[in-house]
Formats: sequence, structure tokens, C-alpha cells
Amino acid sequence: MQKGNVKALLPIGVFLVLYLGLGVLFEYGMGISMGFYNIPIVVIFLIALMVACFQNRSLSFDRKLEIMGTGVGEKTIVTMILIFMAAGVFVGTVGRDSAESVAYFMLTIIPPEFSVAVLFVVSCFVSLSMGTSVGTITLITPIAIAVSNASGFSLPLCVGSVMGGAMFGDNLSFISDTTIAACQGQGVPMRDKFRENFRIAMPAALVTLVVILVLSLSQPPAGAVTSDYDLIQLVPYLIVLIGGIVGVNVFVVLLLGIVSGSVIMVATGATAPTDLLANMGSGAAGMFETTMVAVLVSAICALIRENGGFAALLNGIKGLFKSKKGGQLGMGLLVLCMDVATANNTVAIVMANPIAKDMAQTYGISSSKTASLLDTFSCISQGVIPYGAQMLVALAACAELGVGVSAFQVIPFLFYPFFLLISSLVFIFFIPERR
Repeated sequence: MQKGNVKALLPIGVFLVLYLGLGVLFEYGMGISMGFYNIPIVVIFLIALMVACFQNRSLSFDRKLEIMGTGVGEKTIVTMILIFMAAGVFVGTVGRDSAESVAYFMLTIIPPEFSVAVLFVVSCFVSLSMGTSVGTITLITPIAIAVSNASGFSLPLCVGSVMGGAMFGDNLSFISDTTIAACQGQGVPMRDKFRENFRIAMPAALVTLVVILVLSLSQPPAGAVTSDYDLIQLVPYLIVLIGGIVGVNVFVVLLLGIVSGSVIMVATGATAPTDLLANMGSGAAGMFETTMVAVLVSAICALIRENGGFAALLNGIKGLFKSKKGGQLGMGLLVLCMDVATANNTVAIVMANPIAKDMAQTYGISSSKTASLLDTFSCISQGVIPYGAQMLVALAACAELGVGVSAFQVIPFLFYPFFLLISSLVFIFFIPERR
């Protein structure tokens, strides 16, 4: 067993204390809206990197630069960054208006008593296609408010259904930054992670749908919601979704999505030809912070590993969790705690990746299972914490439309994250791992 050095974990502690402490101060002490997201996370990681550089004086600074360069230059990190950029270009190309088309199309053809269930299903599909839970919540929450006003269904129920569906898609989407981070960090094909994840997520989604239907059918709706829609803009999303499921190379899939999206958006007049490249650039730029986080975290983790920090953490986890099943639970709790501290499931996964990789080797856990656990447990916590971007965006959308609702009114209706936790525990302790 490699000897560990607990002091080498100090950079992670510094990051968590600064980020969580400032977040609480901004959000609750100073009353700043979206306080956690007003903190420049890249700057906090730079401070953590400086702390790591000051440790282990037996190594020269040049040697530390070499170690950081090796960590940043790993194939998984480079691939992750390129996929982030390509996914950003894709989202910038196709835009997000088609999400509303899907919602209004289904609300038009399906009876109003099923409208809350429609909100959940549409949010699942939109987030699965777009790869962003926050973007999905931003787009669909105003429709949820319209459904609540027209049908009389509880607004917290409608908002909670949208948030649950958004987290389902975020957990499974091939172009979600959480999926990219988990798969590339563990060196596993996205298709394998999807199959492993699907077995856990689908039962939770089906139970959630049943609960929503039971609650909805117990109250007759007062009216229905209708609006115009245009479904042709869904084609690029379907190409990416189907291509990813059948196992086409992720770069090829995204390229096909970008090309088809460019043609459709220009041909339908949704985007002017002169604006197309600018939209692509904006989409790629939207991935800047996520990319920089991946770079900085990989550099910090390289130094922590060199200094014995991961060995110390792994030895501690092995002392607490003896079996393979316990190792899986420990892996899930690790990323869950990091997400609670950072309020960002992608950052939590990127931070947990190298530790989880060592744990997977120690406990004999497959790479696909590891990637699935990291993504799933981070989405469980991200989907319910009241200071997460998903909750804050949903509440902000309600406030903009003059509707007052609090996080603690919505949390009891976040059925999907809670059922996802139960499903995850069932698959860890009672369902044999597939060979």
C-alpha cells in the first residue's frame, strides 16, 4: 500500500473553504442573487493551484511544471476539452428555440389532464438532446407556469417536474458536460456509460412519471395550453441522440449535428447566414470556464497525486469501505459531497475523476460503472440543493413572470432525484454488475 500524505490534500480543502464560504456569504449573508455563480471559480482554482505549488519543497518549480504539464497533456484531458468545444459549437449552431416547439406540440396533442406529465417527458427529451439541465429549465419553466395558470395544477409540482426531467437528460445526454467529463476522465466510451446509466435512470424516471400521473389525475384540469411550434429544428438533436446511442464516434456525431443544424437553421430562416459563425463562436465561448476548470483541476490533481494526497485519501476510503459494493457507495458519496460543496456537478466530477479512477482499480469496478456512478450521484445532489444553478434559474424564471415560489416549496416535488438515489442504491447493493 502506497504511503499517503494527508497534507497534500490541502489545495482541495482551500478550494472548498473559499468557494463554499464565499458562496454562502454572497448568497445568504449579502443577499446577492445567484451568489454562488458570482464567484469566479477559475480564480479560486488558481489560488488552490498556487497552494499546491508551494507544497513539497523537495521538488523544484521546474519539476512541478513538468508534472502539471503531464497532467494537463493526458489524452483524456485533451479529448475532453475538444469535445467541450465541439458540443459548444453545436449548441450555438442549432439554438434552443426548438425546445419550446417540442413542449407546445405535445401539450397540443395530449389531453390537459396529462400536462404535468408532458412537462416531465418534454424536459427529459430536451435536456437529453441539448445536454444542459440549466438551459432546459430556463426554456421550459415559463411553459410550466403557463400550464399551472391554465390548468390549476400546483406550480411547485409543475416546476419540480421540469427540474426532474432536466436532470434525467443531463445525466444521460451524450453532449452533457457531465457525461463528457465522466467518460473522458475514466477513459470509457460514452455508449458504454449510457447503457450502464440507463439501467439506473430509467426505473427512477418511470416511477417519477407514475407519481406525477397519480397526483395529476386526482385533480381535474381547468384548461389547456396551446401555441405555435416548428419541429423541423429537432432533426440535428435527433441525429446527435441516435448517433450517440448506436455508437458513432462522438466527434463524427457532433460534426453531423453541426452541419445539419447549419443547413436547417439557415434554410428555415431561423438564423441569418451572416450570424451563423458568430453563433458558433458564442457556443464555443460558453464552454470557456468549463474548459479552464478541466485544465486547472488536472494540474492540481497531478501535483496532489505526486505528493501522496490521493494515496492518503484512497487508504482512508479503503479503511472505511471494505467491499466492492462499499467502494461503489464511497465513490458516489465522494462526488456527491464535492457537488454539495461546489454546487457544480461538472466541477465535482472533474475533481473526483482521478480519485475515482484509483478507487476503481483498487476495488475492481469497471470504468463504465465508475463513470455512471460519478455522473449519477453528482446529478442527485445537484438536482435538489437549494443553491444550485438549476433551482436558482427555475425560481428566477418564476420571479420574472411575477410568480412567487420558494426552493423549499419545490424540493418536496423533486421526485426524480430522490428516486434516482433509491435506484442507484438498489443497483449497487442488489443488482449484479454486468460482465
